Amino acid sequence: MKKLSFSSLLITAITLLLATIIGAKLFQFKSMADAAENMVLPPETVSTFTIEKQSWTKSLHAIGTIDPIQGVLLQSEIDGVVNIINFDNGQEVKKGDMLIQLDISVEKAELKAAKALAHLAKLELERAKRLQKSGSIPESELDRAFAEAARRNAEVENIEARIDRKTLYAPFNGIVGIRKINLGQYIASGTAIVSLQENESVYVNFSLPQNEISNVNNGYIIKLTCDAYPQQNFEGELTAISPEIDPKTRSFSLQGTFINSEALLKPGLFVRLEIFLPGLDEVIVIPSTAIIYAPYGNSVYKIEESENGTIARQHFITTGRQKGDFISITKGAKLGDIVVSAGAFKLRNGISVRVNNDLAPEPELKPVPNNS
Repeated sequence: MKKLSFSSLLITAITLLLATIIGAKLFQFKSMADAAENMVLPPETVSTFTIEKQSWTKSLHAIGTIDPIQGVLLQSEIDGVVNIINFDNGQEVKKGDMLIQLDISVEKAELKAAKALAHLAKLELERAKRLQKSGSIPESELDRAFAEAARRNAEVENIEARIDRKTLYAPFNGIVGIRKINLGQYIASGTAIVSLQENESVYVNFSLPQNEISNVNNGYIIKLTCDAYPQQNFEGELTAISPEIDPKTRSFSLQGTFINSEALLKPGLFVRLEIFLPGLDEVIVIPSTAIIYAPYGNSVYKIEESENGTIARQHFITTGRQKGDFISITKGAKLGDIVVSAGAFKLRNGISVRVNNDLAPEPELKPVPNNS
């Protein structure tokens, strides 16, 4: 009996101890939860921007490629051995300058013989004219003398044409590239010799979607930028619009012309274009730094006043064109709304905020970074 009574007391004591520990922990957890519910996080410091209206020049953007107004890969028209190379790689040449000449020693000898025979035929023709006037020869002999003189002259012209075909001249003013032949090399007909590109003006070829075809006309100003000259802007003019639309891409081709007196724009260069349209667009804008980009949609945090103070509430927006540091808003915000322009990445919906614009960067339409 004594053993049974001691075991019962021990079990009861352990049970009471466990109940006390569990009760204390549950009370502790409840106290922590109540404290968390009542705890107020300190407000996040942000910079803000008041949505404003701006007048933007209407424009379209595209990417394109520089093409020469005149450019050609010069090739050999006839077989032969390279005898003269009359240019240096990258040299500027004028129209009519001789660039190369193949070996013409055989043709020069044939030309001397042909000219001698042509001279003889001319003398015989003059003699035949005098004799025919005096009635010493029939008129048929005079006709044969005319034909012989014409044949000999044709032989001279034929040999001179063969010499010309072995001599390559610049067809227009421009800059030659790197030659692909060497002195003494035998080249066949069609062998590439050197490229020649005109450099005074260039074309830029690009395309736009079909819905823009009614918005563009020849004469519109085009501004060009490229990675090769990041600090330079080039200005040209829209000079050609294709009358047809590509059925595969549903786009149409356009061409602009740019003065290239410094020869900076090289054929094949990738460029970015802005085509300026007449008139102005009235747009409401915010700094691009205010936008939170996400796969499910872009959003901004608007500053609102509540019973708990100043809070930031997330709103989804639809964006339009971008210009400088600004981006236009087409849906989801209105003129006069105050949005978070710096510090939005650390916010969540409904969080308390403190506004401090002392160190906020000033957005600009034409930003020029200090390290540029």
